[in-house]
Amino acid sequence: MQAVILAAGQSTRTHPLTVNRPKPLLEVLDRTILEHNLDQLVGLVDDVMLVVGYEAEQIIGHIGDSYRGLRITYVRQTEQRGTGHALEQAKPHLADRFMVLNGDDLFAHADLAALAELQCGLLVAEVDDITRFGAVHGSGSVVTAIDEKPTESSTNLANTGAYVLDSAALAIELQPSERGELEIIDYLAALTDQGRLRMVTVTEYWLPVGYPWDYLEANVALLRRVPSSEVAESAVIEDGVHLDGTVVIGPGTVVRSGTYVEGPVWIGEGCVVGPLAYLRPDTVLLDGVRTRAEIVDSVLMHGVTAKHDCYIGHSVIGERCNIAAGTITADYRHDGATNWSVVNGRRVDSGRRKLGAFLGDDVRLGIGTLTYPGRKIWPGRTTLPGQVVEADMGPSGV
Repeated sequence: MQAVILAAGQSTRTHPLTVNRPKPLLEVLDRTILEHNLDQLVGLVDDVMLVVGYEAEQIIGHIGDSYRGLRITYVRQTEQRGTGHALEQAKPHLADRFMVLNGDDLFAHADLAALAELQCGLLVAEVDDITRFGAVHGSGSVVTAIDEKPTESSTNLANTGAYVLDSAALAIELQPSERGELEIIDYLAALTDQGRLRMVTVTEYWLPVGYPWDYLEANVALLRRVPSSEVAESAVIEDGVHLDGTVVIGPGTVVRSGTYVEGPVWIGEGCVVGPLAYLRPDTVLLDGVRTRAEIVDSVLMHGVTAKHDCYIGHSVIGERCNIAAGTITADYRHDGATNWSVVNGRRVDSGRRKLGAFLGDDVRLGIGTLTYPGRKIWPGRTTLPGQVVEADMGPSGV
């Protein structure tokens, strides 16, 4: 069986995290989103076609022409004309049956295996807020309708963006949607009209990454699935360090005296933590992080420096950022309401009562920087000492 992973989009909704990289190369714990999904396909398919476009060379260079026994073929989508158009680029290379995955989200092997049993079908998940997703209506396992603009009173079954199709499903000619794009949903609608589309429900996990805080939540979700603590043999844990709960510490990492780690916490390779650092639950430090801060429910990407007293909460910090002394990421509204963030010029309610800051790569903060909840700073930007970040700091000069 073949699989097609759609990984060509620019992903502006996850800026500033994806200004310098395609979203499928965002790292979740110890591997990228793309690598995670390839891992889940091992044993189910032999060939994977990656439809690439935005920053295609980064993906090609990272994955290569094989992955754990999977043969990798690249198909370029030179124009961003929608998901249906992306699949059309792979059409000449497809066999009779194949799987299609949205390259932005994380799926589980068991769920994909159940999907692969269908002739034509899609994977659905029960969600609390269906208005964020396409809604799937059905009778038993038979799909009767797919609503791309559902209301709150609609079904709670969301389209996850994972499908299994056959060559006959691609026989129709796609027409541009209201957005002017060719949509994969039109293939599904035709199958629904023919009574040929079935569905299976997620039993393990589906982690959609539509916004920056979704990336944070995906890390936390997989961190909480880590079964037990693991400390690498080459890690150094000094006297006076307290480890509580599930804690993973990578090779070459040093945790200095007086540090308190309250799991679940993930610490990558070559990090220096402490002395007197406080890592609270759901903290993820990727490789090469140096910190003695108080951190909770946050992801610090490779090479982040936060060596002085500061507070980082419910945030994502991009690669090689320097977090200066006295930095505070405000994360809670005085009225207790959920926090919003600006996405492509529009306020989006995150649905989170705790929401910190989102920094792109190579940001340098001045001492005493304070950020309002949900604010973003684009790659390479700097702040002045004592600066209060009340609005997003976009690309240089914006």
